[in-house]
Amino acid sequence: MGILGLAKLIADVVPGSIKERELKHYFGRKIAIDASMCLYQFLIAVRSEGAQLTSADGETTSHLMGIFYRTIRLVEQGIKPVYVFDGKPPNLKGDELAKRAEKRDEAQKLLQAAEEAGNIEDVHKFNRRLVKVTKEHADEAKQLLKLMGIPYIDAPCEAEAQCAALVKAGKVFATATEDMDALTFGCNVLLRRLTFSEARKMPVQEFHHDKVLEGLELNQSEFIDLCILLGCDYTNSIKGVGPKKAMEFIKTYRSLEKIVENIDNKKFTIPEDWNYKQARSLFVEPEVTDPDTIDLKWLEPDEEGLVKFLCSDKQFNEERVRSGAKKLHKARNTSTQGRLDTFFKVLPNANSPSKRKLEEKNGPAKKNKKVTRGKPRGRPPK
Repeated sequence: MGILGLAKLIADVVPGSIKERELKHYFGRKIAIDASMCLYQFLIAVRSEGAQLTSADGETTSHLMGIFYRTIRLVEQGIKPVYVFDGKPPNLKGDELAKRAEKRDEAQKLLQAAEEAGNIEDVHKFNRRLVKVTKEHADEAKQLLKLMGIPYIDAPCEAEAQCAALVKAGKVFATATEDMDALTFGCNVLLRRLTFSEARKMPVQEFHHDKVLEGLELNQSEFIDLCILLGCDYTNSIKGVGPKKAMEFIKTYRSLEKIVENIDNKKFTIPEDWNYKQARSLFVEPEVTDPDTIDLKWLEPDEEGLVKFLCSDKQFNEERVRSGAKKLHKARNTSTQGRLDTFFKVLPNANSPSKRKLEEKNGPAKKNKKVTRGKPRGRPPK
């Protein structure tokens, strides 16, 4: 779910924090992609047309087709993707996962009724609600990415949190996901629509964290409290508080503690034993792997391995798979001019662990001394 209504709130209040770009704008960029969200997109896109793509044995292959061909398109645009997979969900997310399971059970019953009634439109609608990314989907995607030479990371917990940590450390330029909580985790740049923008002829939406805070006139702590108030995966929100009222409360009281103290309990219902402090702590200090220990490498594709995995095991077309492997090879080895900013050292975010470690080792960066101008060196003037 991410953060309920945050994208619309930002678009309405701070439209200047969102830029629309063509895919080619990200040439030369390293981008962390929320793998589970990506797989879900591929599964639901095919499910919308009816049944999933399957092999002769009945195994679902929609996720593999999506990962293979969309990743090739990204690489051909000069983008260097790294996929980040979810780890174990935090305990606070248990209630949200239970609600999702209940909704799937309900959708299954409604689907059966729609099939019996012959209502094709409802059949497609409830089919989409049954889509779920499984461990098997993720494991097969990892195997495919390894054969393609594309790096992936297993996050210890939430993928969005790990992606945000990579961005803040300067390991990658941005996070690509549809979930807005990447911003809540403090991600500098969030990209929406990246993995399907070209297919749907839609521009990539680029959200800038600093511009969002500046436009909303909030600091990061206040922004996190706003996101919890809007509705997140970790806890319930106050009944009767929508986006407009949430902004009003945060601007007036500046923290959830003050809101709880001052809110009209007869008009707005605060959840019993509201665990907003624990939810806040998950956004402030999420469980992530230290980006400094992560070494990202884009390698040569294993063409024969891809043919065996996708063609022998999954019944993909061999000619198309070999063509895809050659495109990966060409994109990786074609000598092209890189982005101008790749000629300079990328420093981590000022508040990132990487930056603090650098200062602990070498001391804080010194300001440039004033340079006294003299006669230029080299050839004397004519």
